[in-house]
Amino acid sequence: MKATLIHGVHDIRVESVPDPKLHEPTDAIVRVVRAAICGSDLWPYGSAPTNEIGAPIGHEFLGVVEETGTEVPGLVPGDLVVAPFAFADNTCEFCRRGLHTSCPNGGVWGVAGVGGGQAEAVLVPQAQGSLVKLPVETDSALLTSLLTLADVFSTGHHAAVTAGVSSGDSLTVVGDGAVGLLGVLAAKRLGAEQVVLMGRHAARTDLGRKFGATDVVPERGQEGIARVRELTGGHGTARVLEAVGTEAALHMALGAARDGGVVSRVGVPQYDQGPIGFQAMFGRNLTLTGGPAPARAYIETLLPDILSGCVEPGRVFDRTVGLDDVADGYRAMADRQALKVLVRP
Repeated sequence: MKATLIHGVHDIRVESVPDPKLHEPTDAIVRVVRAAICGSDLWPYGSAPTNEIGAPIGHEFLGVVEETGTEVPGLVPGDLVVAPFAFADNTCEFCRRGLHTSCPNGGVWGVAGVGGGQAEAVLVPQAQGSLVKLPVETDSALLTSLLTLADVFSTGHHAAVTAGVSSGDSLTVVGDGAVGLLGVLAAKRLGAEQVVLMGRHAARTDLGRKFGATDVVPERGQEGIARVRELTGGHGTARVLEAVGTEAALHMALGAARDGGVVSRVGVPQYDQGPIGFQAMFGRNLTLTGGPAPARAYIETLLPDILSGCVEPGRVFDRTVGLDDVADGYRAMADRQALKVLVRP
């Protein structure tokens, strides 16, 4: 079969690899119908060490079950399923607490010998605990929105939930990538009244307004923080979602938060230290939360609103490529020519 492999900085190739085969009774093989390039894929795209063998990449996909092991009850060949970006057994103490990303029997796609999602097929470990059956056909117009359950919509929802967003809240979202925009959508879904979106790409912030942003702040740094405070009576917002992953974004998030507020960071951090001292955080009684989204814990919660058409998170996709052209998709996202790229194997 064909699969996407990363060989180093900006070196994405689609190559022939062995077809997946069942190894454990808890495995399943899924034929990929839709996949995506994630903003977090751009970090290795811009920094991965040279690898002549290549490493699989991609962690957002949905597809059709082709084969199952003997311990995958409830799923049969032909089922359309979505896979969260972290697979898990869904039975351990962490999964039962909704923390599937800490499952001792889990992992993520493209790591430790597990295939990536930007491929024609994927071997799915812990299939019973990970895969969620979708009640639509493979030609449904809802597939792009359903694909966002694998990561970006679930991550935006995780940011809003961990920040404690509820009806009537004020909120700032730092970042106008797909996760930030879907953080806006998730916050409005939970009842946020004022949503300030910090982003400077007009096409993206226009979509953010359609998702529910009430204000847009294109300025960055201290200028951006001052603008947020100006829009919120001088104090900042009670909740802040940080969806970028840089230290500069964290500084803006903390600066935009009002004293006693909550900052939830879901952008994959590209730093090891941050502004956690007395003046920036401690003395202001700020709470810092977030982390990798346990997408599996949220899929059933978010699924009905997609099926009913109440939300359309798939609108973040603004370019589609075939599997053979996935390298073009990476270039488009890295060059800010595309917000989020859909891959159709």
